Amino acid sequence: MPTTFDLHIHTNRHSPDSCIDPIALLRRAQALGLSGVVITEHDWLWTPEELEQLQAAVPQVRVFAGIEVSCAEGHFLAYGVVDPFRVPKGIGIRELCEEVHRQGGAVVAAHPFRWEQPFDSIIEELRPDLDGLEIMSSNMDEFCRARAAAIRARQRWSGLGSSDAHREETVGCCFSEFPQEIRDLRDLIEAIRSGSAQAKERPSAVLIR
Repeated sequence: MPTTFDLHIHTNRHSPDSCIDPIALLRRAQALGLSGVVITEHDWLWTPEELEQLQAAVPQVRVFAGIEVSCAEGHFLAYGVVDPFRVPKGIGIRELCEEVHRQGGAVVAAHPFRWEQPFDSIIEELRPDLDGLEIMSSNMDEFCRARAAAIRARQRWSGLGSSDAHREETVGCCFSEFPQEIRDLRDLIEAIRSGSAQAKERPSAVLIR
């Protein structure tokens, strides 16, 4: 049975620009039939204790934590970070990939080309060792999606779907479907690296383009 995850969500606990209550997030994900979610606050990582408390409140939905890192070149999602102080705001994308991989994690480009980000140039000039990129999210228009999909085809990185939700109704509008079971964060990182994900959009999804 496929496993479905929304890999990019913010909550009001640690992202000032989000109005999503963490427990409401998991209840919404459960109602949508998602297998799990990853909370990716801006330049902040949830502690294991916080995650345990949240997981206990809604055990039916797996919940992991990553970071949306504000790099010098734009926003990138880091999964599997153990020491968040080594991936500070403003770090370069090459350095981010090196450090996250050293910690055993994975790095995914968040909403490439959004806000006129020169993502093509970043890839060509810096050659970051990415594991994937979002090819579908609530705030990527058709132009961004098409350009991201073209890069994904050339680079053979994972092409992922995520909501980048800051409001409850946006949760799960786009998501990633994996053929393998994902029981923990290690499974998720391996699934991202495997390139087996399919990016999908939920019918009648709330987008914010």
